[in-house]
Amino acid sequence: MFRTSMVVLALCLCASSLPASLVPDFSNRVVISVRDQELMLVRNGVKLATYPVSTSKYGLGDRWGSLATPLGFLQVAEKIPVGAVFHNRRWTGEVLSPNAPGRDPVLTRIIWLRGLEAENAHAFRRCIYIHGTTEEKTIGRPASYGCIRMKSNDVTALYSQLPLGELVQIIQDRLPNASKVAAPSAPVSNALAPDPKRVSAGQPSAFRPRA
Repeated sequence: MFRTSMVVLALCLCASSLPASLVPDFSNRVVISVRDQELMLVRNGVKLATYPVSTSKYGLGDRWGSLATPLGFLQVAEKIPVGAVFHNRRWTGEVLSPNAPGRDPVLTRIIWLRGLEAENAHAFRRCIYIHGTTEEKTIGRPASYGCIRMKSNDVTALYSQLPLGELVQIIQDRLPNASKVAAPSAPVSNALAPDPKRVSAGQPSAFRPRA
């Protein structure tokens, strides 16, 4: 509770610093539970949907080269909408069925996350995504290479409901009651978002083909 309060206070410091579309709204949030391996979509304190996911089989963290899933508050920085199999964030033209043998590409949709805290500051440059996968049989247990994997139908449904700037919270504990993630009374901004100069300078030059 104390940690969340401190994050809220920091986010309230400079609401005019970035475009309104990228200002986090605590009343509309995605919460991902590592323990439950589930993702919950919340709107105004009401749970709209819950989906099974797969976080990293290498554990939690944001260290370079760790292939771990970062914790904390992040934000939807980019959305890449079209296609099936992606390489370097571009559709290859290839379409794979679920659980295709010997394949583990990024599928269907890319929801690219940017960290809002020191503990996840490398997420954008590490190419931490929410995305579809052919490895649907692994959904529900840690099996990814850092990203949040979802079933292709689920990530397609989620993608259509997430605007740029949507707040994404990754937690170790179980999913909370949706009413407990309602908007704080104070106005919200993204004062914790990385410096735009650092972000533009840190665009990834290579894509991890397995996520």
